[in-house]
Parts: sequence; structure tokens; C-alpha cells
Amino acid sequence: MTLRVGVIGLGAMGRHHARIWRSMDGVELVGAADPAGDRRKAAVGIPIVATVGELLEIGIDAASVAVPSNQHESVGLELAAAGVHALIEKPVANSVAAARALAKAFDSAGLVAAVGHVERFNPALIEMRRRLQAGELGKVYAMSTRRVGPFPERISDVGVVYDLATHDIDLIRWLCGPFRNMHSITQSVIDGPHEDVIEVIGLLESGVVATMSVNWVSPVKERRVTVTGTRGAFVADLLAAELTFHENGKVVTEWDDISRLRGVTEGHRTTFAFPKREPLQVELESFRDAVLGDIDAPVVTLSEGVGVLEMAEDLLDSGRGRPPTSICH
Repeated sequence: MTLRVGVIGLGAMGRHHARIWRSMDGVELVGAADPAGDRRKAAVGIPIVATVGELLEIGIDAASVAVPSNQHESVGLELAAAGVHALIEKPVANSVAAARALAKAFDSAGLVAAVGHVERFNPALIEMRRRLQAGELGKVYAMSTRRVGPFPERISDVGVVYDLATHDIDLIRWLCGPFRNMHSITQSVIDGPHEDVIEVIGLLESGVVATMSVNWVSPVKERRVTVTGTRGAFVADLLAAELTFHENGKVVTEWDDISRLRGVTEGHRTTFAFPKREPLQVELESFRDAVLGDIDAPVVTLSEGVGVLEMAEDLLDSGRGRPPTSICH
């Protein structure tokens, strides 16, 4: 079976969806919808229409939704009503209520729907997760994420929590499990209606201490995940798709009084070699396979997307000075 796929929104992300769909086996990109047209020439040679309704008239089985998050609910509900499977870029919606409505609609229709948490498909994190599950770090007790950089002018409808921190909320849960409690501090540095800095500390159900540093006021772009355990630390550079193991040293201190006070020492450092494919390519292939009936295809479900937004709201509440939440999602 060849899937007939459409792309809704041909902006910063949608153009890449169109590029990858066009080259993928088992898929035919049959049209795209964007009221501004194809400004980046991402969908040359296929029909470009202005509305979702016109795209549905072309006839599609599945669609990528890459419009601003405040349009996700209306576009998604229209697709679900038409019986079309959907991959919706993250965040799944611009509110918890909208996210829940989308999840209910696609579930009731028996359709495959996924959220575009593309970092789950970063090869460095896939390799990290595999090694964590194999117990290579021993007991894990700390995890930190750092996602900072300049302000993205493409964003105007949400703050840094919905736009960037949702990546790390999802990654922490995926790698080390759900939160038990957390506290955050937010700040608005840029003259705008939304927060652009957030610092988070939390405790996971597993006992792991997790921290997140997220902003779009830094001149240096960083995307880094560190997990520390009894045998050392894994550090993933998400921009370079590199994973490095910093091993605890094995130097023995013979001076008893000092040895009682010492922690670990610096040991060997190993940068792993593993296959590296474009994360969005892997994500779209997984969505394609899920639509075609592969129940083991690793997609991020709308239910998971709802949980991420519930946590994002908890963090915003905490950052506004409300008591830290102890009921997390």
C-alpha cells in the first residue's frame, strides 16, 4: 500500500516534512496546504492549496501538521473528522484542554496520531537510552538538560516553556521516568508577553534528581543531556549527535584520612560510534509504519503529548510563584 500524504504548513518545519515525504518509500506526497503558498519552494510539482478542506478534497490518508501551535486543535480536529492519520508538530497544542480534545478525537476515530517530539529520534539519545537500559551507568542518580540559544523569530504564540522545555520534559520522562515533584523559576528578559528563561529542579519517581536549563536569550546555542550514575556519566551533544562516556577513575588513594573524603576521580573518556540518521527522517518513517499497522513503531502518542503539556503548565504555575506541585503527570 502506498500512503497518500499531505503537509499542512510549509514554514520552518513543514518544508522539511515535505522534503522527506517526497523521498520516502511507500509514500506519495500528493499535496500541501498553506495560505501563504510555497514560499520556500519545498513542494514544487504538487498541488498547493490554501485550506485543509481543499487538501482533503485531493484525497489523503495521512498528514503532517506543521502550523503554529494555536492552530493545531482546529486543524487536527478537521483531520480526525475526515478519517486522516496525523503527525502533529510539538507542542501538540497551545493548551492542555486543546491537547485533550485532540487526543479524544483521534482515539475515538481509531486513527494513528503522533506528536513531533523529534529529539526522541536523535541518534545520540537513542544510543544513550539503549545503554541506560543495559545498565552501563550502574545506578542513575542525576540527570540534567541544557537547551539554550538566541531568540527564534519564528515563535510568537508561546513562550520558551511550550516551545523548548517541552522537548526536555519529554526526554527526561522517556530516559529516566516520571516526575514526583518539581519547582521552577521563570523570567521574561525580552520585551514580550511570554517567559523566555526557565530553570527547573525536580525529583523523579525513580529517585533521580533532574534539572533543566532552558532559555532563548543566550548567544551560544547548546543542546545537551547529561545522565550521571555510579559508574560515570553519559553526555549527549544533540547538535552534533555525539554521545560520550566519562568513566569514573580507578585511582586508589592510600592516605586513609583523605580517601574517606574523596568522591570519584576523572577516568577514561570514550566517544561512541553508532549509525547517525536524520532524526526527522526516522520519526516520519516510524509514523508511516504505525499508520501501515506496525504496532511496535516508536511514535510519541497524543496521550504522552498531553502529559508533557500538563507538566509544562505545572512548571509555569511554579514559575509564577505558586507552590511547587507534587502531583506530576
